[in-house]
Amino acid sequence: SLVLPENTGNIIGSGIFISPKGVLEHAGSVGLSLIVWVCGGGICALGSMCYAELGVTIPKSGGDYSYVTEIFGGLVGFLLLWSAVLIMYPTTLAVIALTFSNYVLQPLFQNCLPPFIATRLLATICILFLTWVNCSSVRWATRIQDVFTVGKLLALALIIVVGLVQICRGHYDALRPSVAFEFSEDPSVGQIALAFLQASFAYSGWNFLNYVTEEVVEPRKNLPRAIYISIPLVTLVYTLTNIAYFSSMSPQELLASNAVAVTFGEKLLGMFSWVMPISVALSTFGGINGYLFTSSRLCFSGAREGHLPYLLAMIHLKNCTPIPALLCTATIVILCIGDTHNLINYVSFINYLSYGVTIAGLLYLRKKRPNLTRPIKVNMLIPISYLIFWAVLLGFSLYSEPVVCGLGMVIMLTGVPIYFVGVQWKDKPKWIYKVVERVTYRGQKVCYVVFPQEDPSETEPLTASKATD
Repeated sequence: SLVLPENTGNIIGSGIFISPKGVLEHAGSVGLSLIVWVCGGGICALGSMCYAELGVTIPKSGGDYSYVTEIFGGLVGFLLLWSAVLIMYPTTLAVIALTFSNYVLQPLFQNCLPPFIATRLLATICILFLTWVNCSSVRWATRIQDVFTVGKLLALALIIVVGLVQICRGHYDALRPSVAFEFSEDPSVGQIALAFLQASFAYSGWNFLNYVTEEVVEPRKNLPRAIYISIPLVTLVYTLTNIAYFSSMSPQELLASNAVAVTFGEKLLGMFSWVMPISVALSTFGGINGYLFTSSRLCFSGAREGHLPYLLAMIHLKNCTPIPALLCTATIVILCIGDTHNLINYVSFINYLSYGVTIAGLLYLRKKRPNLTRPIKVNMLIPISYLIFWAVLLGFSLYSEPVVCGLGMVIMLTGVPIYFVGVQWKDKPKWIYKVVERVTYRGQKVCYVVFPQEDPSETEPLTASKATD
């Protein structure tokens, strides 16, 4: 089965080249930051087991959006879709695009940070180029993904091997217990919560298989297997990567670096230091392409369910690519480009919020429909433990970063009036329908798109199964 490598590959992303600095900054010491990385993997494992039960109980592709819509109804499902389209995917894309431009430009500005305008401009050019690729051909997009995954694996393997060689030579002063737990100031619960948010950005992708549940062979056997092997493996890789960083850099050097892997390469690889920025740039380039591909499909699915404008559910007449959805995603991403650190806290907070709502749905479904067939049934302590951690994490994160985290919640809640006006209100004035028709028609002409021909069963509303259960 391809489930295991696919799941591991989707969790190991560009976040490991971005998050170490943020985790260390909030944790306050090397030792606590490593504990956060290990515990972060454990929390992902708990969440994954809950998602495995949901995946085989509600065997529909679409992940969180499908489960929440099925369990709580249209409004909650729409809010999750709304936050994903406006916050989760665009902000993640903006962070990865900024990381790509930082790693490309940093070798050219060795003694200072790359100019603000140059970083943003290169990130925007990268997003526009990959949007054009995804609009032009699905085959090109998937080939880019396959080729550029090599860069990610090469960079991580190089960092871990070189770091272990350093440790074998006795270079591990920052990792000694007496030094590793030296705090510049006493860590607060709020700062530790923010450290977990930074780490969770690197682990995002653990629920990817739930977006393609219908395509997984024998999900009852393969979903748990993917969880039990891939998440411990990813946790080990991430922990070893951070240990490797500390084998050659002091905490102060890591915090001062704008591109951690580049600084690592410059210190240890000598004349071959150019390998590191190229590998990470390739990795992030592939990451942007993958997220563009996935997020545009989420827009497409939401439009197909009637939760977004129908234009977003249309595909190019010849290339069969969702051009309106891709252009919508790219536009929002470009508007999101800003400070990387704040963006990670912003997107991780909303990600955790959606994970918690989905897992709360598992408990609600257990109570509401106890006789529903559940091929996988996890112990009740697993979702309860996850939700306790979830509530503490979000509460203290909101307390520590009220503006950044609160803004995400406000944007999510703006979806409530949008849902009632755009989706629930059926008897709108005729002039509104005429305006929508005219915009859709113009959009079709500009993008050369039409509705795809589909099997009617594929477009059946998600809640229809309730009537037959």
